[in-house]
This record gives sequence, structure tokens and C-alpha cells, in this order.
Amino acid sequence: MRISGSCHCGNIAFEADGEFDKAMECNCSFCRRRGVLLAFVPRDKLELTTPRENLSTYHFNKEVIAHHFCASCGIAPFSEAVLPNGTEMERSISDAFRKSTLQP
Repeated sequence: MRISGSCHCGNIAFEADGEFDKAMECNCSFCRRRGVLLAFVPRDKLELTTPRENLSTYHFNKEVIAHHFCASCGIAPFSEAVLPNGTEMERSISDAFRKSTLQP
């Protein structure tokens, strides 16, 4: 399934290919405050459709996840990280998950 996501103002937008029938609710201090659902895709399955220069980035704790956000509207539509085995992953945050065939 191909989904799209963006920040509120559209300054950051992406499309991702993957299986989006399941999502995760992260319990870290950052995600818990935002109340988001997450899905993960390999980095080569996420296509940024706006310039990479539009991304602002926040790191915290061990600084292993790059939480990208829009400096204009403040929305953080996706993050990037490398798994312990070296696999580069994208963590997508999108209302598209709720519109898909998401399982409870």
C-alpha cells in the first residue's frame, strides 16, 4: 500500500510504500505527548516529495532517532533511524494509517 503524509502547512511531504495494516503506539516521552500511531518502512521505501532542506531535526536521549519537523507549522511527519543490525529505517507518523486497513 502507498500512503502519503505531510506536515500541516505542506512544507514537508512524503510518500511511503509498505504494509500498513498494523501500527505501534510508542511510549517514549516524546511520542506519548503527541499521541501518535507509528509504522516503520525501510528508508528506500519512503520518498520525500519536498526538498530535504525543509526539514528541521530534533534529537533527544541517546540521539539515535532523527525526529524531523517543520519549522513553520511544528508538525513532525516522520523520523529516521538505523537499527542495531545497520538497517536504515523510517518511522512514519500519518493519519493515513487510520484510514487504511489498520487492525486494532
